[in-house]
Amino acid sequence: MMNIELDFIKDMFDSIAPKYDFLNRFLSLRQDIRWRRELVFSAHIPDHGKVVDIACGTCDVALEIEKQKKNKIEIFAADFSPGMLKLGKKKISDKGKKNTIHLMAANALNLPFKHNSFDAIFIAFGIRNIMDRKTALTEFHDSLKKGGKAAILELTTPEQGMVKKFYMFYFKRILPFLGTIFSKNSGAYHYLPESVIKFPSQEEFARIMRSAGFSEIKWKQMTFGIVTLFVGTKDV
Repeated sequence: MMNIELDFIKDMFDSIAPKYDFLNRFLSLRQDIRWRRELVFSAHIPDHGKVVDIACGTCDVALEIEKQKKNKIEIFAADFSPGMLKLGKKKISDKGKKNTIHLMAANALNLPFKHNSFDAIFIAFGIRNIMDRKTALTEFHDSLKKGGKAAILELTTPEQGMVKKFYMFYFKRILPFLGTIFSKNSGAYHYLPESVIKFPSQEEFARIMRSAGFSEIKWKQMTFGIVTLFVGTKDV
């Protein structure tokens, strides 16, 4: 079952990769740029540290890390979608960062890193696509140094009445329509709202992080609650 799930997600992201950046900006009204900025800032990366961006997509988070830390950081970026990695490699090269960000193919459920390797691990809009979230979070925890942080950005469902009603209408009706037009992949943008609606509440996801070994877990809702930033610390 797990392999079928992973193959479906990989094929979906390979399919939408060419329009991924455009649709992220367009469908979020460019709020995704601010969300990623806060994601990176939240980890308080030490100078000369080592970090990894999991499910890196086209490397927007990795590039934001480089922007904030300049040449004071070692950055790895991993994804299991060849289509995303190809576009990420081109973007990094176009921005002159190919010697700064190290790209690799990797699965979040089985990371190819030694334990206690990183000062911070990031994942933006990726944990939602992993059904076995505790295993992935345990992998993140094992890969972090003591005191390291996991910073996780994910789409969530607003709790407020009118905001929630408008959001659900947009998410279930308008977004799949626009996503299908531009990406030519109907399944991907029907899967998106379903996966967000099924994603655990902030309290429940924090419990999963805690069960994977994280402590000092905090979360912050942004843009009326359509996105939540979670941060957890490895203290052992």
